[in-house]
Amino acid sequence: MNAVVCSIRKSEQLYARQIAFCAAFILPAGKFLETPSLLASAAKDDILIPALLHFLSQTLVLLGVLYAASKSKKTLFERLQECLGRWAVAVYVFFAVFYLFAAILPLLDLEKFVYAAFFDTAPTTFSFAFFFFLLAFFCAKGLKSVGRCADLCLFLFLLPFLALLAMAFFEADFSRLLPFLGTSFKGSMQGFSKGTPHFCDALLLLPLIANRKYEEGDGIKIMSGYWAGCVMCLAFFAVFFGIFSSLAPREHYAFLKIAQYFPALDVVGRIDLLFVYLLSVVLLFYTSLPLLYTTEFSVRMFGREQKTFPAAILSLALFVLVLFMNKYYDSFYAVIGGTLLPIFWFISYLLPLFCLILPVKKERAYA
Repeated sequence: MNAVVCSIRKSEQLYARQIAFCAAFILPAGKFLETPSLLASAAKDDILIPALLHFLSQTLVLLGVLYAASKSKKTLFERLQECLGRWAVAVYVFFAVFYLFAAILPLLDLEKFVYAAFFDTAPTTFSFAFFFFLLAFFCAKGLKSVGRCADLCLFLFLLPFLALLAMAFFEADFSRLLPFLGTSFKGSMQGFSKGTPHFCDALLLLPLIANRKYEEGDGIKIMSGYWAGCVMCLAFFAVFFGIFSSLAPREHYAFLKIAQYFPALDVVGRIDLLFVYLLSVVLLFYTSLPLLYTTEFSVRMFGREQKTFPAAILSLALFVLVLFMNKYYDSFYAVIGGTLLPIFWFISYLLPLFCLILPVKKERAYA
């Protein structure tokens, strides 16, 4: 079974460029819905402080993963298989469950956003069903589909993001971010703590890095992509708070609203919505990412190559779950942001560093 698994995954290795593009143009999209209002509710005008702390800490975790990957010519998954043998299945089960659980909150956020942004009247119960057909297709294509989407998002994300930011920039009053460090340390740390489920960046890149044989220069490319995404997120948060200020904690779906005060919209209409729709495609990819990983680890458990059946079952189960959970969104959000925060702390910051203790077997030299 192990040989089957390894042979399958070699054909799904992403280029370092694609992982960097994923970090730069897919991961930020997940922070443009509820994250700005969540950080602003606790940190207020110091909204950038908890975000910056998260990015710095995630950088350290990501550097640890990249260092572990650089220690051997084998992939991290291959080393995990060699180290644990058949017990590696337990790790795959754990990751499959975690990625599934971590995807539920973004999925519920996406559903509420789609209903708010795309429907003028009350949508039907099954209006969101199309997403699950897309999800099944995306998951069935495996890790390679992430690379293709990352290349595509260079244009799908960058152009509309810059357009929305430019439209909002001159309407923002950046003096509202002053005085710097004006919020109490406790408030900034509360923002940092509450934002943890939205900043699991290293975990979202881990399967892509772990499935690739590290080559010289990979670390620079991936970290450059990650920090490009971080800078764009920080710029977005600054403009967002510069526009909404004390109202920021109540302004959900941030990228839908950030450019609505652009003066030219009174003449040409809501052209900003065109850019919102393009970014929404990237948001679909972001929401699907952990669910693709769930499918990936599920097939690894059984050493199977075909992902179509697991992807279809997962999509159907999530469709039913979302129909049920939508009524209890507030309760579920409170559990994620309160009771289960320590679990997210442990998994997002400590678990990726498990890669550092994987043994490196010396390869034999042949004459």
